[in-house]
Amino acid sequence: MPRNPDAEKDNPCLKEQELSYKCLNKNNFNREACEVYFANYKNCKDFWHKIRSDRRSKGIAPYLPPVEEREAIKAEYMKSKPKQ
Repeated sequence: MPRNPDAEKDNPCLKEQELSYKCLNKNNFNREACEVYFANYKNCKDFWHKIRSDRRSKGIAPYLPPVEEREAIKAEYMKSKPKQ
């Protein structure tokens, strides 16, 4: 099935989503075997939801940044994130 060329534009976690599906297929739909992929996908969704909400509250449009800006946003977040 060919991928929609605009899919990544609308879903910043497309890669994480596809990796979790791939894991499920590879592991005969054993969800336990794919928990790391699910956690990564959830973290991705949570991160972009926060970005979207922040941009909305600041009046920045579009609420979801364009694909070409996302790597810089993630890198900036990682620099400012407190070390654990």
